[in-house]
Amino acid sequence: MMQATRFLGRLAPLLFLVVLTAFVSPPKLRKTTIAKNLTVGVPDTFAPLPDDGIAAKFPAQRRPLGAFSNPSGRVDFSVTQKPTSFSNRDYALLVKIYKASIQNMYSKVQFLAEDIRTINKRDFVVLEFVSTVNDTRRGSNMAPIRRYQLVQYAIEGDQQYIFTFTAPADEQAQWQPTAREVMESVALK
Repeated sequence: MMQATRFLGRLAPLLFLVVLTAFVSPPKLRKTTIAKNLTVGVPDTFAPLPDDGIAAKFPAQRRPLGAFSNPSGRVDFSVTQKPTSFSNRDYALLVKIYKASIQNMYSKVQFLAEDIRTINKRDFVVLEFVSTVNDTRRGSNMAPIRRYQLVQYAIEGDQQYIFTFTAPADEQAQWQPTAREVMESVALK
């Protein structure tokens, strides 16, 4: 009897996790047209960002083709497009260039994936990583900012498309399957 009680006591946390994950299913994707030649599955709980939200989260000269955020505003998915002189034959080189660029942007980077994948009959450069930004200002004691990111690149003609899914690193386990599903849904014609 005592052994059975101990066994159930050890099993209880595992059962709790199984029950919890049964009720917390990843969001379903809704097919969304981003441009005339581009569709992607966006989580149905995500909403398009308004202009001021885009300006705050993506302060760049080029406005994203599409930018979406979850209800809390902590998880984002965006698609950008820009001219490029590279071609899709340069993907092996681009993996190295993008990886080095990402390493220079952050204090620390842990790569989870860095390769070329075929999705819907098209090759993409894929970089998946957890980034850390340390506050290096003198006298500052702010905690580092850690983010989980899945970035996918494709070249069509003279245009480069960049797909970015970003979530807090402490929510990686929750969002990683959704991020991968979103990236697998990209259809660029």
